[in-house]
Amino acid sequence: MTREIRLNAFAMNCVTHQSPGLWTHPRDRTAEYNRLPYWLDLARALERGRFDGLFLADVLGVYDVYGNSPDAALKHATQTPANEPLLLISAMAAATQHLGFGVTSNLSFEPPYPFARRMSTLDHLTEGRIGWNVVTGYLDSAARGAGMDKQTAHDDRYDIADEYMEVVYKLWEGSWEDDAAVRDRARGIFTDPSKVHRVTHQGANYRLNAIHLAEPSPQRTPVLYQAGTSPRGRQFAARHAECVFMSGPSAKVIAPRVAAIRELAAKCGRDPREILMFSMFTVVLGETEAEAKAKYQDYRKHISPEGALALMSGWTGVDFSAYALDQEVRHVTNDAGRSAMDNITRADPDRIWTVREVAEHVGIGGIGPVVVGTPQNVADEIEAWCEATDVDGLNMPFAVSPGDFEDISDMLVPELTRRGRYKPSYAAGTLREKLFGKGRARLTLPHPAVQYRPGARARAVE
Repeated sequence: MTREIRLNAFAMNCVTHQSPGLWTHPRDRTAEYNRLPYWLDLARALERGRFDGLFLADVLGVYDVYGNSPDAALKHATQTPANEPLLLISAMAAATQHLGFGVTSNLSFEPPYPFARRMSTLDHLTEGRIGWNVVTGYLDSAARGAGMDKQTAHDDRYDIADEYMEVVYKLWEGSWEDDAAVRDRARGIFTDPSKVHRVTHQGANYRLNAIHLAEPSPQRTPVLYQAGTSPRGRQFAARHAECVFMSGPSAKVIAPRVAAIRELAAKCGRDPREILMFSMFTVVLGETEAEAKAKYQDYRKHISPEGALALMSGWTGVDFSAYALDQEVRHVTNDAGRSAMDNITRADPDRIWTVREVAEHVGIGGIGPVVVGTPQNVADEIEAWCEATDVDGLNMPFAVSPGDFEDISDMLVPELTRRGRYKPSYAAGTLREKLFGKGRARLTLPHPAVQYRPGARARAVE
């Protein structure tokens, strides 16, 4: 059976996001990132294209690795300034009916108790269309902003994250029974106290003794996304994630990562196909090949090479200002993101990257592939990519926004639909039901969150 291809739009509450310098293009509106009309127009364009969701990235801290200074990031708007993404969701949800929202939130600097309430609130207000991209961060500047000297070691961050997940699962799944909020006007009782349970937790990193402040939301636990593909990140994904986002410049890089996570999921007792894999994939569309190529060349005139290297320096923890442009990039292990460095060093042994090539590649769409062409040719490339990598869908960045997303909705989606590779309409229900099927509003066994529900054999509630 041919699988439908799923699409997420990939954006961030900032200027340009993955295409440094493109905010200067006359068709780009991301300089309006701090005004709601931009986001409402984007959400409507995505729902017109039946996108599964808007995947909102976020980064705490400034990109100050390049030149040991934030100056390049500030000059070129390299994900700086960046506003809080969660505050966008309610407005966009009110402007749409089906579009999902996968929002990034860094657990390293967010206590689990207030965060759990915030996500439950969004799940209520979106009527179950919220997802959480679980991240642990990679910038020392974020740690310094939180009063630390530097970030916690890479693998230790995931150990902390495992415990964090246990705490929020207890709050979301275990504190309130489904029928606790009785709303009995005649008796004047809103909540039955006997059906609300105190959550207690005493661990290596977190202590908690509280009831969850929100009544059960449509999904309870939001749809769980994860974006780290280091060996430790894969272990975390195999245990917790429902959707995994990964980036890489070629199928040769992506395919082994997909296979590794599916294998680990099976070892955790989960169905490997129950984890949806999304890879980054940028497209530039035209009615003709000549039109598409001309558009792409026009975009390239607006790239900021220094902005691109500032971005890559932040991702990898390597100061690319200290390299000559034609110098080969060699692998370095540190406590920044592991996957970004692997992408340009050892993930593809047949490819050697120079600093100049990194800047040129990252300039449009980040580190993923860029495909330029007609809807028919781009659809061919997408089908081949999905076949070669075994991904379930694409996280699609932009060069200019919302124009590129409008092109996808109006040109590419009809072609994929005609081929039977794209849903003809949205399914009913919550985001989890749209992704996994009717009746799947909440997590099911063997996901570890389920054990904390009242009546489950193993739970940490009174």
